[in-house]
Amino acid sequence: MATLKLIIVSAEDKIFEGDVTQLRATGIEGELGILPGHTPLLTAIKPGIIKFTLKNETEEVIYVSGGFLEIQPKVVTVLADVAIRGEELDAERILNAKRQAEENIVAHISDVDHDLLVAKLSRELAKLRAYELTEKLVKSKR
Repeated sequence: MATLKLIIVSAEDKIFEGDVTQLRATGIEGELGILPGHTPLLTAIKPGIIKFTLKNETEEVIYVSGGFLEIQPKVVTVLADVAIRGEELDAERILNAKRQAEENIVAHISDVDHDLLVAKLSRELAKLRAYELTEKLVKSKR
């Protein structure tokens, strides 16, 4: 089975390094599906998830706050300001932050830029999606 090396790095730490058979990410132009032999590419990525399949066919999910994705013939590198493994996400904290972001948007807080509030909500929704996908993957292993 063909693989490629995936490296995911945040501003603080290397989150993941290993061989994968495929991965998905959200680029600024849309969803990217990457398999071994993919054409080289450098693109910005949106806040969202990196979902990948290991050689043993298990899947993992990592939330990224945005950043850059570089595809080389045998290595894919993700550089993100923030990267959090799906199992490390706290659902209650995410839901509280999402609720607060929604309330701020509805309240039209005048001293805060509306685009920043929408971006905050988008990040929380991406974290929630990463959490839910991780929970689904954990349940399917049982």
